[in-house]
Amino acid sequence: MNHSVDEIAEFVGARLVGNGNVDIHGIASLHSALSGDLVFIEDEKNIDAALTSAASAVIVGEFGAGKTSSKPLLICRQPRLAFARASRWFGPGNPSKPGIHPSAIVHASARLANDVTVEERVVIGDGVEIGEGTWIGAGCVMGAKVVLGHDCCLYPNVTIYRGVRLGNRVTVHSGAVLGSDGFGYVRDSATGRYEKFPQIGRLEIEDDVEIGANSTVDRGALDVTRIRRGTKIDNLVHVGHNADIGEDVVIAAQTGLSGSAVVENNVIIGGQVGIADHVRIAEGAILGAQSGIPSKKIIRGKGIVFWGTPARPIREYLKELAVLARMAKRQ
Repeated sequence: MNHSVDEIAEFVGARLVGNGNVDIHGIASLHSALSGDLVFIEDEKNIDAALTSAASAVIVGEFGAGKTSSKPLLICRQPRLAFARASRWFGPGNPSKPGIHPSAIVHASARLANDVTVEERVVIGDGVEIGEGTWIGAGCVMGAKVVLGHDCCLYPNVTIYRGVRLGNRVTVHSGAVLGSDGFGYVRDSATGRYEKFPQIGRLEIEDDVEIGANSTVDRGALDVTRIRRGTKIDNLVHVGHNADIGEDVVIAAQTGLSGSAVVENNVIIGGQVGIADHVRIAEGAILGAQSGIPSKKIIRGKGIVFWGTPARPIREYLKELAVLARMAKRQ
């Protein structure tokens, strides 16, 4: 689908310099761009390369305002963000027309909006509700009473257990499992054996959340596991039962959150971070890769990077490493 540069500039809130009637039919990197593509640059040092590239239009920062160019320039404060927003018009979109594939199994009590797409071998259980514009990829399974909002995207082989609720515009990548039982057991002191603690709570995922491939999010034991609006979870992340993850949190791959962990809004969590049970990460804190947070620890410090095991402010951690290095040299 083609869009004029003028349309794109209005959509992303950019100031247009040049011919707004140029048609754009795709996005590309600066090095791979062809005629008809839109590119972006964030540094002034790349502007000459952008202007001489094959791209038909360039999103640039304010540094591009005084440049003379044969290409239309879309000038804005955050070029990468504007490019990301423009990409929504040129992505692959729904590969299939709305409808239910003949091989899908849909319970008679399920309620699907008219323009929902259900691909091959999908199983939709009793009382499931699916909103407008949602796409369900091949092999997905939804248990009883699952609720999906509008414009959600489930890639192939996602499994959603009974009673899980997803908001609007939620994306779940292949292999993810939502609403599975938490890891909760009670040890019999007389026999040494473990017996399962009830895992009958809920999982609620709010609007605009994205969950990466092969990630797992457990339901609450007796209450609720919650992932709040706008949070983005990478591949191979585990979220334990009763966890409460705030808004606009970013969690990188191979991180694990134990039961009842609380992560407040705007936290950034690097890869392979281990968060023990009943931990609280306060708003805006940043956990560096491979950090470890012990049980019941509270991490506070908006904009502060924490690193190490146990995690502490990075300046403190680096000082400790320097002391250890000096001591090692004395040996």
